[in-house]
Amino acid sequence: MHAATSFAPPFFLQNAHLMTLAPRYWPRETSLREIPQTERLFTTEPGTQLLGFCHWQPHTSESPTLILVHGLEGCADSHYMRGIAAKAYRRGFNVLRMNQRTCGGTERLTPTLYNSGLSRDYCEIVRELAAVDRLTRIWLVGYSMGGNLVLKAAGEIAATMPALAGAAAVCPNIDPTQCVAALEQPRNWIYHQHFLSRLKARMKRKAALFPGKWNLETMRSMKTISQFDDYYTARDGGYRNGADYYNRAGARHVLHRIAVPTLVITAQDDPFIPYALFADPALAENRHITLLAPRHGGHCGFFSLSPGGEDCYWAENRIVEFASQRQS
Repeated sequence: MHAATSFAPPFFLQNAHLMTLAPRYWPRETSLREIPQTERLFTTEPGTQLLGFCHWQPHTSESPTLILVHGLEGCADSHYMRGIAAKAYRRGFNVLRMNQRTCGGTERLTPTLYNSGLSRDYCEIVRELAAVDRLTRIWLVGYSMGGNLVLKAAGEIAATMPALAGAAAVCPNIDPTQCVAALEQPRNWIYHQHFLSRLKARMKRKAALFPGKWNLETMRSMKTISQFDDYYTARDGGYRNGADYYNRAGARHVLHRIAVPTLVITAQDDPFIPYALFADPALAENRHITLLAPRHGGHCGFFSLSPGGEDCYWAENRIVEFASQRQS
């Protein structure tokens, strides 16, 4: 289902690149120092653990819960993860800021790499929180790559886990094949080079922890993320090659199975998440999915200096509002 939007940024932020970059550099209090925090390791498969930073409400089992999942080369401490965590906690949610596999300095916790298809990690975390912590209203929330992961998890869970109350995704790369092709266009060189350099640096750290597992010589000549994914990510994840990985990892295959209230926020001017992806009938025809797609917003930006009473982070506000309105 499509919904109208009220997001209207100032003129100078209607440039998609400025909109994408502005929130990263805008001064913001994200210390979380007044919010209780504990660390927790989730074992999602033998030999693999994910680190989460948990912000529990005083009456934990009676409160709804948000599980936050970051994007490519982000981590639990990314500015948007800390920003929405504080906001959701103040609205009465338990909040878990998750690191994806190997992210946030957790390379040692798994011999594997992270990838866009590892939705089973988040299915397992929902299962554990429901079984062990007796949580009954759990929301999966993700950004970009994390958005794809939570939508894929929600589709795979369908109606089999009553504890899953809903999902929300900001600029999700629901078809990695098309998204990587867009990312590698010359107009997006600044993002592409940023991600590629970070991936290579992480690969070096990973190889140092697991000697002999990966050949780094090939990486020296790699110029694109698709080359990196074809040689490293796909093989590590059990895919035939990069093309097989991109095809199978996309949440687009399971959107029709989502059976919980789900909010998808994307921008029509996102530099590397093509808006045409969201015309998919599986998304448009699923009554559980609400799509907010303003004309402007960049990639996970949605930043406005004239928010009309709210703070500047429009997408965060819509997610917390959406989840809050659906609590019984």
